[in-house]
Parts: sequence; structure tokens; C-alpha cells
Amino acid sequence: MDPITTAIIGAIAGIGKDAIKDSYNALKSALKKKFGETSDLIEAVDKLEKKPDSEGRKTMLQEEVEIAKFNDDAQILELAQELLKKLQSDESIGSKYQVTFQGEVKAAQVGDRDVQQNKFG
Repeated sequence: MDPITTAIIGAIAGIGKDAIKDSYNALKSALKKKFGETSDLIEAVDKLEKKPDSEGRKTMLQEEVEIAKFNDDAQILELAQELLKKLQSDESIGSKYQVTFQGEVKAAQVGDRDVQQNKFG
């Protein structure tokens, strides 16, 4: 799969994270500027946003990316690569913790910058 399709699919899956959202929106804006808001490519992106687990819509997006032939567009490729880097670094955050619980655990929190309040019994 090409880097642009991969970046869009990955971003839609993790769109709740601000860094990903910002990069995704920058890429999508560049695509809209180049191809128009009502282009088949943007329509494919919008449809995938509505059903991100649809394999058919992922395939449709990949097809529209291939038809658009902008794999040699430096700006769009740069935006896609930046988005892919953020997606990869974000995925690595989850694997930096290795937690093993032994015995009864009433509450646990793993991660950065979270707040947890527990009141027991």
C-alpha cells in the first residue's frame, strides 16, 4: 500500500489524538486544495471516515490515490510521511510499559499524564 493511503487509514483509526489530528487535517487540506472538495479522492476519504473498518472503503481510497497519481508530489508526500512518523511514534508509546499484576488488583493505571481517583470501601 502506498504511503498516502497508509497514512490516511492509520490517521482515521487514531484521529482522537491531537498530534495525529493536526497532521491528518494538514494532509486532507492539501488534498482538497489540489483536487477539490468534491473530488472522488476526497469523497473516498470522507466515506472512509464514516466507516473506518470497511475494507471496501479502504480499497476505494487506495484506488483513488492511484488514479490521482500524486506519488511524485513532494508536498503531499512530505505531509503523508510526517503523519506516518507521528502514527509510528504514537504506537510505540503503548509498548513502553510492561506491567505484570500478581494477586488481587482493585485499580491500576498505566500511562502518562492520566488522573485516577479511587475510593475503596
